[in-house]
Amino acid sequence: MTPLEEPVDLSLVGHVLSPSVDLPHGEIQVRGGKISALHERPAASGFRRRIDVGDAHLLPGLVDAHVHALSHPGEGIAAATRSAAAGGVTTIVDMPFDAAGPISSVERFEQKRAAVEREAFIDVALMATVRPGGEADGTISALADHGACGFKVSTFETDPRRFPRLVDPQLVDAFSAIAATGRPVAVHAENNDLIKRNLALLHPAGETDPLAHCRARPWYAETSAVAAVIELARATAVKVHFCHLSLPRSIDLASAARRDGVSVSVETCPHYLVFSEDEMAVQKGRLKMNPPLRRRDDVAGLWARLAGEIDLIASDHAPWPLEDKTRQNIFDNHSGLPGTETMFGVVADAMDGHAALDLTTLVRLMSSRPAQLYGLDHRKGDLQPGMDADIIVYTQQPRRIDEGRLHSNAGWSPYHDRCLRGSVTHTISRGELVWSDGTLHGTAGRGTWLRAFPERGTSDGS
Repeated sequence: MTPLEEPVDLSLVGHVLSPSVDLPHGEIQVRGGKISALHERPAASGFRRRIDVGDAHLLPGLVDAHVHALSHPGEGIAAATRSAAAGGVTTIVDMPFDAAGPISSVERFEQKRAAVEREAFIDVALMATVRPGGEADGTISALADHGACGFKVSTFETDPRRFPRLVDPQLVDAFSAIAATGRPVAVHAENNDLIKRNLALLHPAGETDPLAHCRARPWYAETSAVAAVIELARATAVKVHFCHLSLPRSIDLASAARRDGVSVSVETCPHYLVFSEDEMAVQKGRLKMNPPLRRRDDVAGLWARLAGEIDLIASDHAPWPLEDKTRQNIFDNHSGLPGTETMFGVVADAMDGHAALDLTTLVRLMSSRPAQLYGLDHRKGDLQPGMDADIIVYTQQPRRIDEGRLHSNAGWSPYHDRCLRGSVTHTISRGELVWSDGTLHGTAGRGTWLRAFPERGTSDGS
């Protein structure tokens, strides 16, 4: 540092690790909320504050690419983002299927953007959706212009108003319009007709036990939908992203399409890597999600594909309260579970024993690749000068998950009482310490909305 240089705001010392850097005894310097420099050895002076974490890892902040902050009104952006911060997530991509109605208009998008600016603890990018038959009125283009990071659609009708289905002709039209924006389209891929038929048979037969949910949604209900969407993506040249895939066969279909020139990416979730359908008998409705849990062989098959064929891991955070998850009839329970706070710790712990996987792989799956997919990699997903100083500390300090101490308003976790061999001890968002050693430091409204795929001359939320 020359005599004229101001000291940096923050110096972080530890094992600096990202997909582009590995400094076992390195330093990250932060100025004005951005990474200003990286050093192989820590500087002796020139900083206002230093956090030295010894041999612990300094990793890029996580980008949770699948969060439903408003699918239940009791959660909201504040609770979802403070829960994320406590788990090392510094950016969430929030889904558009809110309890108040889907984000399928510029007006609704701007209302949600304003709520993010008021309530978020960490940064938020927003997805939009397409109302059935609404792809031809220019709304898709307008939503992209307003900064939507992508569009989410479903081939299964969860709810005709909040979470509707697009039939094939509507998918073709929507895909064509989305392709023109350059945004990705995320797809919930399940075969509506097969599942609805199965539900109509199981209910009258009195088959309402937990595993009936898995029987209602067999493997081919997912893979047939994946195969059909791939062909529509091929026809329209859209960038298609498959959400929460539960089956190795689905990954293989996507990989074959990618080799054949289709722009396709795939996501799985911690619960598909940790639980099998066998656990449904114990946790019952708590483990009800769509698609459902699969066989143990399928779990092993997903792990085998993590290193090269799966693009990202996301939480699919859907924080229903326990009264919506503990009804005796499995079909009376909502689908989904809270997970953004536990996402990284659970997968990092479960990764032990998989020789082909390491922390760099996990960072790619949970930070750099989701940032790239949703047009946020100009700021997020790596540790390089000029990028946002979103940094987490991951240590080998053991942790037991206590659902009573988590920060989602859901108040429960399927991972309750699970002992992890490591933990996130610090979360830094744009140079600010927002979480450390069990204490939340940030405040609602310090987070910001992120414009995706920013063009020259536009504001990106910074």
